[in-house]
Amino acid sequence: MFKGSFVALVTPHQRDGSIDEKKFRELIDFQIENGTDGIVPCGCTGEAATMAFDEQKRLIKITVEAVNKQVPVIAGTGSNNTREALELTTYAKKAGADGALLITPYYNKPTPEGQYRHYEKIAKEADIPIVLYNVPSRTGISMLPETVARLSKVDNIVAIKEASGSLDQVSRILSLCDITVLSGDDSLTLPMMSVGAKGVISVAANIMPEEVAEMVDLALNGKYEEAKRVHLKLVPVFKAMFIETNPIPVKTALSLMGKIEANWRLPLCEMTDGNLAKFKDIIKESGLI
Repeated sequence: MFKGSFVALVTPHQRDGSIDEKKFRELIDFQIENGTDGIVPCGCTGEAATMAFDEQKRLIKITVEAVNKQVPVIAGTGSNNTREALELTTYAKKAGADGALLITPYYNKPTPEGQYRHYEKIAKEADIPIVLYNVPSRTGISMLPETVARLSKVDNIVAIKEASGSLDQVSRILSLCDITVLSGDDSLTLPMMSVGAKGVISVAANIMPEEVAEMVDLALNGKYEEAKRVHLKLVPVFKAMFIETNPIPVKTALSLMGKIEANWRLPLCEMTDGNLAKFKDIIKESGLI
């Protein structure tokens, strides 16, 4: 159901920590104008962990309105509290989102059976296409391919954002079921697509939407040599996006590009001076500034 280059959209903040809704809308316009296939607000890159419920709902609503059905909107609605995740996911459906992205419950580290029940309950009660999100580096637990395959039998669980960093994980998932796999690691998007993934939910697309969309489109059309050339060009940027905790680098890049102010909500903060100097060199070499 979902394929192509989706952007894991950042959330711009003003100096007082409030959300800069004007800049947020401008970022959505920038993405659509440059060929991004879908918008994903309120995920890890969007700093959803620091948002109040009302803020998260507000951004989902703004995204749906600003996109105006030009591309799909997959709203980040995950939580380690099943009731909270269900509330947010139900709201995303009501607001008109095309799907919901739900991170694996973090901190409480549910068993595979607990993971299954969490997602099954939300999928059945919210009645919106669900994208699972496996990112063990943030949650402390990874979804087993067998759990993914079991969940794929629930009608509206349609995809997984796979950010385990393992091609073996992707291969095993696709050997067990036909769920759509989307890369959650920019540097692994093309390798994942070579074994059957259908695209990416990308951090780097925040700053290079046209290039990431081009690479994914080439791969989807079987033009792997051309896609490889784009991939190799983008690798330094992919790696730079994680020189410090995401989204510190990508928001720094957007600030250097003049698109947002470089502000975060604690506990995130500005990049260290040493890393910033290295980062600026990479961004300059990429032609972004």
